[in-house]
Amino acid sequence: MDKKLVSIRGAVTADNTVNDITGAVRLLVRTLYFKNALRNDDVVNITVSATDDITAFHPARVIRECGFAVPLFSCVEPNIDGGLKGCIRIMITAYSDNPVRNIYLRGARALRPDISGTYAIALDGPSGAGKSTVAKIVAKKLGITYLDTGALYRALGLKTLSCGVSIKDAAKVEECLSSAEVIIEYRDGAQHVILDGEDVSGRIRTPEVSMAASAVSAIPYVRQKLLSLQREISKTSNVILDGRDIGTVVLPDAEFKYFLTASPEVRAKRRYDELAAKGESVTFDSVLADVNERDKNDSTRAVAPLKQAVDAVSIVSDDISAEAVADRIVRDVTECL
Repeated sequence: MDKKLVSIRGAVTADNTVNDITGAVRLLVRTLYFKNALRNDDVVNITVSATDDITAFHPARVIRECGFAVPLFSCVEPNIDGGLKGCIRIMITAYSDNPVRNIYLRGARALRPDISGTYAIALDGPSGAGKSTVAKIVAKKLGITYLDTGALYRALGLKTLSCGVSIKDAAKVEECLSSAEVIIEYRDGAQHVILDGEDVSGRIRTPEVSMAASAVSAIPYVRQKLLSLQREISKTSNVILDGRDIGTVVLPDAEFKYFLTASPEVRAKRRYDELAAKGESVTFDSVLADVNERDKNDSTRAVAPLKQAVDAVSIVSDDISAEAVADRIVRDVTECL
């Protein structure tokens, strides 16, 4: 595909100090480049403007000192009564074949409530990477909603197993699930998964249901059934969602995207310890085989396979605790708000 010429816009607010102006511009330019998958070779020029109260340091100078060797244009914005103060705007003209992602950070989010009113965090990655644990910690620290997408698919996987139909028979699965109702409830700070009026929060966490969830999630009808629910919730509140295709399919416009992974052996050990602690009779080798099988299913399925979004930050958690990963995400989010 030939690249087309696009204009990418962004804005950020800053205090009138050298350090804050420098930090704000670096954050904005870095985010614009990353979210739009830009390289210097793609960029034709960068235009910078700032309100007349930004005097401590020139924003365009920050860009140059950061090593962006591209043509720069700069101007001072006219003083408009009631206008946003301490605002720095950047427009990048570049060649790109990716969807344009305009970025508004800090107080400048008020300029574009249509794209910056509420925010969503997409956390993708393979089974056992620690996504749900991290997502719960992030939700608690930021005071936002955690929507456990995996639990939704597990509930439908459980329903399919209870129907006694072959998971490979998409028509039978659709017939089984056509009347299924899945609701996520939060009581006493805990998430409960309600399937057809029954709380199945504990029953959906077995290896058998896990494999069934992976299989039914590849069926287009199943994905469509849950897709609208996830998107509707994300429009009305700040949320974090974890899964396999949140950043690529479910919420492709999510403001914050992360891809959390770890080696199969590390992920299998975590899962083995979890199951052993519950008293289940399993072996490490069997758990590792399940992890590898699920990785294969998730990454090769025809519909919405597991893959990292182009604008997602990759985090390898082999030697990093869930708390440390969550802290990284929380720092990123709060820096932009």
